[in-house]
Amino acid sequence: MFDYLIVGAGFAGSVLAERLATRSNKKVLIIDKRSHIAGNAYDHYNEEGILVHKYGPHIFHTNSKDVFDYLSQFTEWRSYEHRVLASVDGQLVPMPINLDTINKLYGLNLTSFQLEEFFESVAEKVPEIKTSEDVVVSKVGRELYEKFFKYYTRKQWGMDPSELDKSVTSRVPTRTNRDDRYFTDTFQAMPLHGYTKMFENMLSHPNIKVMLNTDYKEIINEIQYKEMIFTGPVDEYFDYKFGKLPYRSLEFKHETLNTESFLPAAVVNYPNEHAYTRVTEFKMLTGQKHSKTSVVYEFPRAEGDPYYPVPKPENAELYNKYKKIADQTPGVHFVGRLATYKYYNMDQVVAQALTLYKKLTEKVEEDKTIAEIEKIVKGKSLNGSAIKISTNGSH
Repeated sequence: MFDYLIVGAGFAGSVLAERLATRSNKKVLIIDKRSHIAGNAYDHYNEEGILVHKYGPHIFHTNSKDVFDYLSQFTEWRSYEHRVLASVDGQLVPMPINLDTINKLYGLNLTSFQLEEFFESVAEKVPEIKTSEDVVVSKVGRELYEKFFKYYTRKQWGMDPSELDKSVTSRVPTRTNRDDRYFTDTFQAMPLHGYTKMFENMLSHPNIKVMLNTDYKEIINEIQYKEMIFTGPVDEYFDYKFGKLPYRSLEFKHETLNTESFLPAAVVNYPNEHAYTRVTEFKMLTGQKHSKTSVVYEFPRAEGDPYYPVPKPENAELYNKYKKIADQTPGVHFVGRLATYKYYNMDQVVAQALTLYKKLTEKVEEDKTIAEIEKIVKGKSLNGSAIKISTNGSH
């Protein structure tokens, strides 16, 4: 008998498995459809011995010391600050847009103060910011929106930014200084020996059993367990009873090249030309020394593994129907990107899993307290004299 059956061995499932096994001494079975642990963060050494991320680049960054400290128990880190270039008008310029981007693109020599004025002069007035288009044109105007965002977003999401919720482009900042880092979080690093190794360390407790290549629906009636933690698609759990939640998928084309380096930055975005959105060179992320290099091209797709929830009001409405029944499903806890239909970063998923663990342990303590009180009350009721209420005012 397992205390917990956990469906999905990505960040959400693995963090909860580790906490429940090591801190609460629970017996845990964690299962995954795929042939490996670590979810989309899975990395491995390819046939040439180069460490690659199977499902595209995963860059760890967080402002949460708690999350960073927690993961630091399972890995050493390599300091790494992510930088991205975008191919625009035949030039490679920093992305997110900053002072150097504008100066290089237009052959100018603006200062930060002048760039602020420049943005103000080209920005469009938008009465209410609702869509991803609104976010960008209200900050940097229509020309830069079209050069950097419009067609990239169309490729990535299969729809125009004017159809997408503002949250999509709100993730990308615009800067008036020369800071060319993609992220500005306090903690930015890559697991020194890779993500998969970190997950192996996380799941190495004797209380944790791992089953791969397994669909939970095929074994659910064969396994004895007390509670379930579900990290897969919430609509799949309920057999799509309200309809399918829309996702965007990706196809990855991996190539190993007979050269020591290939790109001028770890990632180059292609907003306008090519069917792919970006190219990543893994050695720049991992710091690995090798005579060859490996890259991946990303092609957005409508069908395939679910990667990105599509942020539109009608999809949020549909998810809320599933959330309502999920909240009312006893003994099942829904956590992670797919189960909560949110585009979370890795650190946000870890934080969500740690929060759920805290709730589960508080519930256990509460249940224990109630059981102890019931036991005491029951014991006293068997001894009638012990529960007589004094009538002289003393207790």
